[in-house]
Amino acid sequence: MPAFYVDFASPECYLACERILSLMPVPVEWIPVQLSPEPLPDAERTRLADLADARHIQPIRWPPPFDADFVTLTATYAKSIGRAVAFVQAALRQAYAGGRDLSVQDHVLIAASACEMHPTAILKTVQTRGPRRTLDRAIATAAERGVQRTPAIWVPPPAGSPAAAAGRVLHGDAALEDAAALLAEHATD
Repeated sequence: MPAFYVDFASPECYLACERILSLMPVPVEWIPVQLSPEPLPDAERTRLADLADARHIQPIRWPPPFDADFVTLTATYAKSIGRAVAFVQAALRQAYAGGRDLSVQDHVLIAASACEMHPTAILKTVQTRGPRRTLDRAIATAAERGVQRTPAIWVPPPAGSPAAAAGRVLHGDAALEDAAALLAEHATD
């Protein structure tokens, strides 16, 4: 299955998450990762804000830099209970449309409540080793597949390809259309 890699510290993921569901011709697995993106230069921040405006989505309100560990572990838990898409979208909206610091547990729990995730379950689960192990595996798999930054779409090799075929990674919000075209092409093969 194709994979969509998301890092909460990447504001470009906010833009991609607002449109990926309408673009992809096949289901795509949403996978939270932490790749520690570099801080954005002012010109890039302006470009992303202008892009949000042009797409008529909620304007970007820049949050302070935040530690994404808790929100990413919560997203990993959300994925395990079938709520990855709803939670990732809600959390990214908290960060980049609401200007909220996602290292603050209450901000993450507000996003979780929007997708009917119980705060007590989250707080207990993210303290266990399970979500950390799952997240570490996801980060390792992303690296093996060639994911260097987010957002990224990993497109598996077409059916009938040799077992050693690696698939293809397309990076950035601007690559979503190319990923959709490639997935549509694979679907007809």
